[in-house]
This record gives sequence, structure tokens and C-alpha cells, in this order.
Amino acid sequence: MSCCVPLSQEDVRPSALEQRNELLLASRALGNGLYQTDLSVPGVHCAHCIRTVETGLMRLPEVEAARVNLSTRRASVKWRGEQAPALIETLADLGFPAHVFEETEQGKDPELARLIRALAVAGFAAMNIMLQSVSIWSGAEPETRQAFHWISAALALPCLVYSGRIFFISAWSALKTGRTNMDVPISIGVSLAVALSLYDTIEHGTHAYFDAATSLIFFLLIGRTLDRVMREKARAAVQGLIRLTPRGATVLRDGGGRDYVPVNDIAPGMRIALAAGDRAPVDGRVEEGRSEFDCALATGESAPQPVAAGDLVQAGTLNLTGALVMVATARAQDSFLAEMVRLMEAAEGGRARYRRLADRIASLYSPVVHAAAFLTFVGWMVATGDWHRAISIAIAVLIITCPCALGLAVPIVQVMAARRLFENGILVKDGSGIERLAEIDTAVFDKTGTLTERDVQLGDIGSLDRGALAMAAALGLHSKHPQSRALSQFAGVDLPALTDVREYAGLGIEGRHEGRLYRLGRAAWAAPAEPDTTDTVLAVDGLRLATYRFEERLRPGACAALDALRADGASVRILSGDNATAVAAVADALAVAEPASGLLPGEKVERLAELAAQGHRTLMVGDGLNDAPALTAAHVSMAPASAADIGRSAADFVFLRDDLGAVPLAYGVAREAGRLVRQNFVLAITYNAIALPVAVLGHVTPLIAALAMSLSSVLVVANALRLKVRRPLARPAAAPATIGPARWKTAGGTVE
Repeated sequence: MSCCVPLSQEDVRPSALEQRNELLLASRALGNGLYQTDLSVPGVHCAHCIRTVETGLMRLPEVEAARVNLSTRRASVKWRGEQAPALIETLADLGFPAHVFEETEQGKDPELARLIRALAVAGFAAMNIMLQSVSIWSGAEPETRQAFHWISAALALPCLVYSGRIFFISAWSALKTGRTNMDVPISIGVSLAVALSLYDTIEHGTHAYFDAATSLIFFLLIGRTLDRVMREKARAAVQGLIRLTPRGATVLRDGGGRDYVPVNDIAPGMRIALAAGDRAPVDGRVEEGRSEFDCALATGESAPQPVAAGDLVQAGTLNLTGALVMVATARAQDSFLAEMVRLMEAAEGGRARYRRLADRIASLYSPVVHAAAFLTFVGWMVATGDWHRAISIAIAVLIITCPCALGLAVPIVQVMAARRLFENGILVKDGSGIERLAEIDTAVFDKTGTLTERDVQLGDIGSLDRGALAMAAALGLHSKHPQSRALSQFAGVDLPALTDVREYAGLGIEGRHEGRLYRLGRAAWAAPAEPDTTDTVLAVDGLRLATYRFEERLRPGACAALDALRADGASVRILSGDNATAVAAVADALAVAEPASGLLPGEKVERLAELAAQGHRTLMVGDGLNDAPALTAAHVSMAPASAADIGRSAADFVFLRDDLGAVPLAYGVAREAGRLVRQNFVLAITYNAIALPVAVLGHVTPLIAALAMSLSSVLVVANALRLKVRRPLARPAAAPATIGPARWKTAGGTVE
């Protein structure tokens, strides 16, 4: 078969069909069979390109409109039909390759990639130079030794230039502002060691110290890379919150038309159509329709909130049940969700205390080490007149006192602590969070989804009327409301046959059985002629048949966890967006005094700021959404795995098990890690205090200095390996505790 022969129709059809399906999934329905697809067309550069693309797309019979944005190189195409038109194939034929436009693509961290490449180069160089050094130490012939020195130089120079530049740039940035940091002695010692080794290689000297220089760079880059990896894991919190904002919305025009408008182009006064399952793109007010909204993002309420004409809707909240029309009252950048993003960004900052302490120690002793190295050089020059010996001893002083162990003291303990926590079902999102967790004196908990489980349960199951329960369960199967889900768990095999089942947003669900109308929902709607109640009512033909009261359940291990925290000296508080009655019931069950209820996200941040102003260091435990800014603003934060994506991203720790015993366990590990970090600091400083006079007296060569420096790093790592989990996770009780009285009401009376 010739390569010039066109492929058969059968050969092309599968890939083309796959492209069409992908395009259909990426398109947005505007109503009345109209769809809009956004394509990225990178090849558009001028007005002629725009005209070519728009004209070519308009030739397709399904396409009704095509518009190209030159600045974004994006083509917006409106089309009708059951199958997506050949948009990408048409553009490819026109010479403009295209793909589905994605606004949320994120690039990789360039700094982390640079560190990993530098670490790989340093590791390769150090490993190969050390292998050659073994032969030299073993007494190689002069010709062999000289050849190995040149090979080592060829390996060390690229390592110095490529991997060492990370330290050189940092050291120069510090020196030109009149200060010093850990990278200054590293840069000086490595540069002098390589320079003297090159001189000895050229002069056919016996010793060269390329292995010392490359090994030093390699060990230091290990610690720096680990630190970068752990700190960058927390950077996704704000992006996770931003992803809650829809990319756009369907805007209703005055003439009856519909357009899908990017969220940043939505202006106040625009009428927006929201279907069930859509998130509000901006703040607005409901104009038409009724529905229920998941407002946990804004208020933390455990139950969906009904909305109707005239009610306010906040950006990011989720429309659950009914279609409605809202009028935008603010732009995206001025919306509630944008304010939450700003709160999280404002609360972020460098909080690695031990890292700053290490730099502070380095800034104190680095001038002393530099002065000692210089005075050592001068002293040996005066005593012997041998500049080579004098500078070799000065290099040994710099290398042996290099703060390599100090640089590893923090990240290696953090890695070990993260491993121990992972073994017990706790993920560490931010390494510095381990430092901060050890410092807390106050633990602050959200209620819904944190101290309690998000799903509710029916109270006093043993006294239920089975016939009424079967009908309520049958109706509940047709709804996703939390209380309906709780009732639907009691659906048996012989369910009543229902017809004409309909759900009314914000009211309840109804259906007919044997000619009678059954309703499950709000009392004023299900049984309007009878006394109103806040409980869920089952009614038949407008007469109340049963009233259901639902209970929240404490998360397993909640009582034991809070008791353990109190035993460790931490005070416990509750900050919740839920109503006062629900919060008070949980607080009573857990013996928490003065709980705060009805708090908005910004108010939670304010409460945490007040505690910080009083000198408290707080641990915030929440399940995300409305807790995200508070999780970021607290001294340290934790979230359960059941939390929303935002909560998991914003928190420093995520625990995977259901029980709250993870909180005191993590606190115990963090305190043990803090103790080991302080021990590592003592080891590193003591080592330098002993090594400095030995090197000054000339008893250490640069190679021995590098080995001794590596030994100090090994001691620090070995000390970190001693980290153990001293307290096991609390196991959940067989039956989680429920909150509040369990009551069941029927038309014939009340059973308590």
C-alpha cells in the first residue's frame, strides 16, 4: 500500500467521531437546541486570519454564528443539531489547528523543576567523582591519578555552574544588600575548593577536592528540594476556590435570545438562567422561579436553603432542585466568592518558623566562620609562609563548619513526621504546618461535617409507624434532599406504587397512591390547615399523617478527641455558620463553653484574628467551603477527607479516617517533631563548635572536612528517624452518638 493513497473512510471515521464526542461534551447548551463551543485557535494573528476562520466556520450548515477574539485567540461558535459539527476538522483544513479552549490549565512549578534538575546533575557528578576518588585513596599510579583528577574536574565544573548557581544567586542577593545567609559560606567554600582543586590538577598535585565540593552541593539540594515540595502542596487552595466559579453563564437577552457569556463579562443587571445543578456565577437576586440552594459555601448551614423571587443568591452557591432566573447585582471581581479568594490570599504568608530560625542562626555564626577562616589563612601564612597549605586549611574551616546539617534539620524531620502521620491516615499538605501545630494552645472546630456527620438520621426508629414510614421512604427515593435520603434508607421490598410524583423546590415532594395525594415536606405546604411546625411532615389529602424529626450524629471519636486536646493543655472552641439551636446542642454534648453560631466566612476569620491578637495560636478544624478562608487564616488547620476540595486544599493536614482521633494524634506527632528539630539544632551547633578549632589547628583536610560535614548530616537524619507515634488513633464507637432528643410524632400523639 502506497503512503500516498488516501485513507479509507473507515480509517478516518473512528478518530473523527471521537473528536465530535469530545466537542459535544465541551459545549454548553443555551436552550432551544442551541449550543456554544469555545475553541482555542493559536494560529490567528491578524484580521485576515479572523475573516478566514469566521467565514470557513459559517459555511457549515449547523453553525449559526462564529466570532473570533484576536487577543485570546479564541473562537466562539454557536450551532444546532444532535451531533457537534466538524469544527476542528474544518479549521485544520483552513490551516488553523484548534482545540477546546481551557481557561483553567495550570503550568508546573518552574522553581521545583529547576531544583530537581539541579539535584539530578549534582547527584550524578558526586556519585561518579566519589567512585574515582576511591581509586585515588587506594594509591593509584600518578598517571592514573592525574587522569582521574581531570575527569573529576570535567564532572565537577558543570555541577558547580548548573547546580551550584542556586546557592550562588542566593548568596549574592544577600551580600549585595549587606546581609548574609546560609548560602554564603556554602558558595565560598565550594568555589574555593573547586578553584584549588583545579590548580592542583594543573600542577599535578597529589590531592584534589572535587568530591568534597559536589557532595556538599548534592546533600544541600536534597534538603532544599524536600522543603520546596512540601511547601508547594499548599498553593492549590486559592485555585481550588476559584474553580468553584463557573466559566460563564447563559444570559437572557431582551429580544428572547440566549448567549453564553464568560463570567468576567457578566455585568450588573444581566438576567441569568440557572438550571438545577448550576452554580451562581456572580452575586444576584432571584427574579423568577423557586429552588433550594446549597449555601454551605456562604453560611455553613447543614440543610439546603429555599429561595424564591426577591431572595439574594451569592456567587459559588449551588442550585439544587429548580430552574430559576436571577439578575446579576455585582461583577465577578466584586462577588462574595472573589472576597473569599482575597481573604485566603491575604491570610497566606511565609510561616516556616524553624526555617527562619535556621537562617537567623546562620546569619549569626556565618560572619564568625568567615572571620575564622580568614584569620586561619593569615595565621598559617605568617607561621609557615606556605600559601597552598594556608588556603587548604582555610577551605577546610569553611567546609567543615558549613551549615549543611542545619539545612537538613527541619525538612528531614518534617518528612519523617509526614510519613508517620500517613501511616495513621493523616496527610500533610504543608511541611511548616507540623512546626505550627506543635505551637497551638487553642483548637477551633466547625460543627457541620466536622464535629458532626453531614448526613442526618431519623430519630427514635423503634416507635415508627411502619406503614407511614414505607410511604415516606417511597417518596424520599425520588429526591436528593438530605432528609429525603435519610427516609429512603428505610425503603423495603414492598414499596407503595406511586404515580404523578413531583418535587417542588423549597417545599417538598408529592405523589399519588390509590387515588390519594401524599405529600412529604414543609408543614405549611403538606398540611396547610393544621398547625405549622419546622419538622418534616407526611400528609395525605392535606391531613397530617406523621411528623418526622431528624438528628445530627457526632463524628466518631469526637468526645475522646476533644478530651485528649484538653488533657494536652489546649482549649477547645466551636465557630459555626449553622443556627444557634443546632450549635448549642453539639456544644452541650461535647462540653464546649460559649460556642459561636451564625458566622459568615469573613466573621470566622475575624474571630481567629481576635484570638491571635490575644496571643493565642489556633488550630482550625473544618470541612471546607465556608471554612476555607478560616482554614487558611488560622495558625494551622486540618480537614477531614470528606471535606470539599477547597477545604482539603486550604488545610495543612487532611485526615482520611472518620474519627476525630486524628487531631490529637497529629498534635502529639507535631510536638515530638518539634522536639527532634530542636535536638537537631543543638547537634548541628555543637558539631560546629567542636569542628571549628580542630580545623583551625590544621588537623583536617578539605576532603576530611567534607566527610565530617556529611557525618553531621547523617547524625541529623538518624535523629529524625527516632520519631515515633506515641498515641494511637481513637477508634470510633460502635454507634455514633446522636444530638438532642429523639422524638416521633403521629396524628395520634407523641412518643418521647
